[in-house]
Amino acid sequence: SVSRIARDLDAKVDAFLTRRIDRAFPYLYVDASYFKVRDGPHYVSKALLVVAGVREDDGHRELLSARITDCENEAFWSSVFDDLKERGVHGVKLIVSDGHRGIQAAASTAFLGAAWQMCQVHCTRAVLKNIAKKDQSEVAEWLREAYGSEQNLQEVADHLNARGYRKAANTIERFLPGLMSYTAFPKKHWKRLRTTNMVERVNKELKRRTKVAEIFPNDESLLRVVGSILMDINEEWVAGRKYLTMGEE
Repeated sequence: SVSRIARDLDAKVDAFLTRRIDRAFPYLYVDASYFKVRDGPHYVSKALLVVAGVREDDGHRELLSARITDCENEAFWSSVFDDLKERGVHGVKLIVSDGHRGIQAAASTAFLGAAWQMCQVHCTRAVLKNIAKKDQSEVAEWLREAYGSEQNLQEVADHLNARGYRKAANTIERFLPGLMSYTAFPKKHWKRLRTTNMVERVNKELKRRTKVAEIFPNDESLLRVVGSILMDINEEWVAGRKYLTMGEE
């Protein structure tokens, strides 16, 4: 009976994750969470990558993809984006993610003409990794005030460099071209386009609801559980309030 229930659930999750979409999604959001999964005699940390989007016609959110991987290289992300296109996703104008180079490279070829936005929260985290603990609050405040102005961000980088935080300054300068991409879109959308908070909240919910399991026996069992949760969240999103006001509304 347990095996039959698992097979039925697997079929439902697979149908959800491979469904035809045939819709324009101008904004895509990508984020990862990590789970312990058994791999042969060992237990390893694997990434669950979730892709969500905002629909152009009505501004509702939709969960589009979930993949398990232990290698987030360009080839992996190209396969994710190619799969979305094959299922009908089109009209992508902006992809919001962390600073993983594989995502940036794959996005630039999979969705020609689309811009990439570096999540400001992830940028702050990356900068603070190279800041002494006693200075982190101050630097975080500088960044909060600087976001939205390329000149101000460069000034923060210059100031950090002058104080000996060369790696932190380099991090800002490396991400700077992608930190302002959201400003090319309607101002009413800016707050929602600056970060991956929408998908991060999904990943926190996945963590909360899988806390009892702690370790999964294989990839299939992990995808079975998280896929079921994602189906519930997606149903709530589609039936709930709009995430963004689109067009002339």
